Amino acid sequence: MKLIALISSGIDSPVAAYKMTMQGAEVVLLHMDNRPYVEEAGSDDAIALAEQLRKVTGKDLPLYFAPHGPSQDAIARGCDRPYQCVMCKRVMQRTARELGKRLGCTGIIMGDSLGQVASQTLRNIRSENIGLDFPVVRPLIGMDKLEIEKIAKEIGTYEISIRPGHDCTIVPVKPITEANPEKVTAFSEKIDIDALARASADAARLI
Repeated sequence: MKLIALISSGIDSPVAAYKMTMQGAEVVLLHMDNRPYVEEAGSDDAIALAEQLRKVTGKDLPLYFAPHGPSQDAIARGCDRPYQCVMCKRVMQRTARELGKRLGCTGIIMGDSLGQVASQTLRNIRSENIGLDFPVVRPLIGMDKLEIEKIAKEIGTYEISIRPGHDCTIVPVKPITEANPEKVTAFSEKIDIDALARASADAARLI
């Protein structure tokens, strides 16, 4: 089983990648480079997290960076402002699908924990997955924040993930929590979400 893990510089996604690696999956890491909407530190810390995961798992865990700023721009121009995060996740998943298929992966790993943030309500997760047609593994879905943080501390990723400079500056003031699937589909067509994902995957580079 070969899976591609979307890994941010936050707490949850490195733990999700760790758990699936320890379950025997061959894992490739994909960091969506969100500059200019996040500080340079976010990318540096993603590299540090990958290094720590290699150390604690003893696995290769290749790390790819794919540009995400242009997709964020397209979302901001073409979609209702509260839908920025839902549409962002849709582009990230499709980029992971495109790159993952090229690398022989059969699914995506995500660090979603149900209800933890606005983009992780059940309705938003459903909307994010519309038309994806590619398996998504969410090993943290039923865990609470304290459980996830405990594992992060045990594996040495927590201190990296809480460094300053990880906040996304394009997050709306009031993100949607109950996304309308019809609107999501319409927005996806308007911004040509699959073209954005292909362009991001085409520009992905091995770090």
